[in-house]
Amino acid sequence: MQGYDAVAMKTDVQVGGTDQLFNIIVAGRKLQEALGQKPLVGIICGILPGTDGVQRMSKSTGNVIPINTSADDMYGKIMSIPDTAMIKYYRLATRLIPTEIDSIEKDLASGKLHPRDAKMKLAFEIVSIFYNEKDALDAQSGFVRLFQKGGIPEEMAEYILKEDDTVLGVMIKANLVSSNNEGRRLLEQNGVRLDGKLLTDGQSHLSHPGILQVGKRKFLRLR
Repeated sequence: MQGYDAVAMKTDVQVGGTDQLFNIIVAGRKLQEALGQKPLVGIICGILPGTDGVQRMSKSTGNVIPINTSADDMYGKIMSIPDTAMIKYYRLATRLIPTEIDSIEKDLASGKLHPRDAKMKLAFEIVSIFYNEKDALDAQSGFVRLFQKGGIPEEMAEYILKEDDTVLGVMIKANLVSSNNEGRRLLEQNGVRLDGKLLTDGQSHLSHPGILQVGKRKFLRLR
C-alpha cells in the first residue's frame, strides 16, 4: 500500500530513509512500471538517531529534538547526545561538506579535537540553521554559564506558591513536565532540586520560595 502511493501521485522523485528502501525502490518503482508509468527516482537518506544515540529520533520514544523549540533548548539537547552519535549528526544535519566532516572525525579519533569542543561546534551549527548565528552564540554562552560554570539562568519563569502546592503539582502547573508520569520519573532519577537540595517526594509541599530545577535545563523561580 505504501508503494502504491507512488502510482497514485504519479511520483517523479521520492525521498525517504533507509528503512523505506523497499517501499520506494522495489515496490514503488515496480508498481509504476507495471501500470505504465515512468519509474521514480529514489533518494535514500541515512536515519538520524535521537538523543539516546541509538534509536531513530521519534516523539514516541521521547528522544526527539524539536525544531520548534527555543534556541537554548535545542543547543542543550544537542549537547546531550552521546559522543558516538556526533558524526552521524554532522553528516545528516549540518551544512558542512564531507571533507570537513572527515577532518573532524579524524581529529576526534587522534585526540587532537576534544569531543566536547566538537559537540559545541555541532550544536552551534545546527542552531544557526534553524535560528541564526546570534541566537546560536547566545545559546552557547548560556550553556557554558549554566553547565560548565555551574550557574543558573539570569532569566526564568516565576510561580507564586499557594499553601497546598506540592512538588509534582507545581511541576505540572508550570509546564516543567508534560505528565505526572514524567514528573515521577524525574523525581525517582534524582532530577529535581530546590535551591540545590534534592527532592524525591512529589506529594510533599513546597513551603518556601527558591529556585526549582527540573532536569538539567528547566528552572522556575518560586515566590
